[in-house]
Amino acid sequence: MEQSGRVSIEEGVVVGTAGGRPLRADVFRPPGDLSNTPAILLVHGGGWRSGDRTQLRGYGVLLGRRGYLCVACEYRLLDEAPWPAQIHDVKTALRWMRANAEELRIDPDRIAIEGNSAGAHLALLAAGTAGVDFFEGDGDHAGVPTTVAAAIGVYTPALFWHTEPLRGGLPAIVLNTPDAEVARAASPLSHVTADYPPTLLIHGTADELVPVEASIVMFEKLREAGVPTELHLYADQAHGFDATPEYGRQCAAEMLLFLDRYVAGADQAARTAGRAAAV
Repeated sequence: MEQSGRVSIEEGVVVGTAGGRPLRADVFRPPGDLSNTPAILLVHGGGWRSGDRTQLRGYGVLLGRRGYLCVACEYRLLDEAPWPAQIHDVKTALRWMRANAEELRIDPDRIAIEGNSAGAHLALLAAGTAGVDFFEGDGDHAGVPTTVAAAIGVYTPALFWHTEPLRGGLPAIVLNTPDAEVARAASPLSHVTADYPPTLLIHGTADELVPVEASIVMFEKLREAGVPTELHLYADQAHGFDATPEYGRQCAAEMLLFLDRYVAGADQAARTAGRAAAV
């Protein structure tokens, strides 16, 4: 259900520093005079080597209309900084959101994370590694928790292999690492426990870049751990299919239904009840 008014966008907000330069994000503020709202960190894709924070602008607007404050972050790409700088930068954005919750008017305990492709890998890895020093890095707001209330991955690379191909996996070389232990640690699948947050997975069955089995094996692992998990498969759809407006709106609607149940809570449901249909 849609908020009245327009989502306001603040571009280029500095959320931290890394490698001697600022890390920036775009902040999508919901319409209306809201407070203590749920929030979502949006993480772009691009194979860890390209892409930027503007890629998920559509989701920032669509989800913002429903009362979710969205932050679309950037992270250093592999040509600028080696792995694991990318996950460190995403964690920096999460810490910034929680540290600035009062100014952002968000509930620090209701922050979700969403990503597409390489961004989905980083989102699901962040969801499973809160408090793990190797993945936290030494960025700004050290000591601020990076736990998330829920995670959403759209065509997610969930598993990397070193020498022997694994079902649903990608070769670790995509992260510029030949190391077997690094490959295992970089795989979101490796960090699934009963404490993993509720998760929504979306994938196209004709994906030639990230095999659909990646989301299927992640779904299976999460289910085995007893984590509330949903998997939505789109028949005959390739990588990046949600860039098409009709698919993007449908994916946003699925995200909203999921987030309303596992993140927003009863107060958000009451706040949006009776408003015009969203997305």
